[in-house]
Amino acid sequence: MEIADGQIIAEQRFPSPNPEVALSLITYNSGGLKVKGMLAKPVGYEPSDGFLYLRGGIKNVGKVRPARIAQFASEGFTVFAPFYRGNQGGEGDEDFAGEDRQDAFAAFRLLKSLPEVRDVHIFGFSRGGVMALLTALEFPEAASMATWGGVSDMALTYVERKDLRRMMKRVIGGTPVKYPERYQYRTPLYRLEHLKVPVLIIHGAKDGNVSAEHSYRLEKRLKELGKPVESWYFGEFTHYFPPAVNRKVVADVTKWMKSHSRK
Repeated sequence: MEIADGQIIAEQRFPSPNPEVALSLITYNSGGLKVKGMLAKPVGYEPSDGFLYLRGGIKNVGKVRPARIAQFASEGFTVFAPFYRGNQGGEGDEDFAGEDRQDAFAAFRLLKSLPEVRDVHIFGFSRGGVMALLTALEFPEAASMATWGGVSDMALTYVERKDLRRMMKRVIGGTPVKYPERYQYRTPLYRLEHLKVPVLIIHGAKDGNVSAEHSYRLEKRLKELGKPVESWYFGEFTHYFPPAVNRKVVADVTKWMKSHSRK
């Protein structure tokens, strides 16, 4: 029998840093691959909205942190964070917003299939920004989308991050000059006219990992197209916010998302 994308294959309880949040390691189907992810459910909140957490980095850089997932779940969301293919025991190979976008799409379907979940919101951090935009384009029924320190232009990442060029050439298969179409495929800026989901942009102006230019370009394009967008820029912060500010922004993001719930 064929297994549907997003169908849970296995679930294993995982120690939670928060007694109000239950964590599980999930194995789910994504295009015939067994991919891993983490599910967080708030104890005592049912039904709840779904929160798709799309991590940044690649491989062991930017791994999903249980405490971070629990932080969002404690705000009253059922959170699922895919590890992406090839990571932490999952099948396949991560390819930096190429075919591994299917893991995000299948994760969205997984959340939608849970009986306690109503609307599904999409959140992307760092490289997860492009994953979030691609997922929002794929699922116009999503309630909202937020990108925090998010990539929006993959060619710009290649230009800015000299330390990532070797990896990007290997994973993507060349440079943006030689293979512009491979970078455009990973750059949702070119397809925003199809976006139906309200967008929240969060960025530290001193971000050296993903420059605020990514968010400026995204905001400019969305406004040109008349799309609903809100932007929160923090002039004094980098890619990582101080803990107290981080907690405040998490609370504000989840409040913003709840204001866009439709059910």
